[in-house]
Amino acid sequence: MDDYEIEELEAVDLESPVLVEGLPGVGHVGKLAVEHLLEELDSTLVRRVYSTHFPPQVSVKDGDVQLASAEFHAVTPDEGRDLLVLSGNHQAQDNAGHYGLVSTFLDVGESFGVEEIIALGGVPTGELIEEYDVIGAATTDDMTADLEGAGVAFRENEPAGGIVGVSGLLLGMGKRQGTPAACLMGETSGYLVDPKSAQAVLEVLQDLLGFEVDYSSLEERADEMEEVVRKIQEMEQGPSSPADEDLRYIG
Repeated sequence: MDDYEIEELEAVDLESPVLVEGLPGVGHVGKLAVEHLLEELDSTLVRRVYSTHFPPQVSVKDGDVQLASAEFHAVTPDEGRDLLVLSGNHQAQDNAGHYGLVSTFLDVGESFGVEEIIALGGVPTGELIEEYDVIGAATTDDMTADLEGAGVAFRENEPAGGIVGVSGLLLGMGKRQGTPAACLMGETSGYLVDPKSAQAVLEVLQDLLGFEVDYSSLEERADEMEEVVRKIQEMEQGPSSPADEDLRYIG
């Protein structure tokens, strides 16, 4: 197996698509956002990218196995821009893999005529929060203006330490090849999977690109996580919860 392999699954024509990325990261914000997007909008799996830099494992569903990979879905909403959505369960395990994978992702995007890139992720606050701001970074003045118009905050020296992983490299390498790119980062504690932050990011993306999705299932998941947070706060502030209360599903 080569270091990077692209499996072509379907041929789909997209009109001036935007590449939207949401791989695992802080609070799984980007991953939750694109998974909800793909659940709510009709999509077609068009490409898989395999790499020896992914973890050495397969996923198993109903006895069927799938080698670790990243997936591209083509989405043509009834309203708004066409999308090429990058999703998956893994990022690379090493620096060389990150650069090689992002180069491969950009090649896939170029083959579909991608004109802009928007990466989705989370920025950790280190504490539980109730109001979820979305922080932005962009490679062009036009994209900065568009994000500010959608309510995205640009803060000096935030996120601290910059943007790491695929999201950061999509901006940096995309800029070098001349493709405008931006990152939407929902504030999140960084301790738990954060559906509320994912919704905040999706609402901005929806405003930017013109599609419409229902948030009911994401809100239900957020309610479940709020119950988890409530139990954690009770454990921190008072006597231990009864032994039979099960918190093993915290992710």
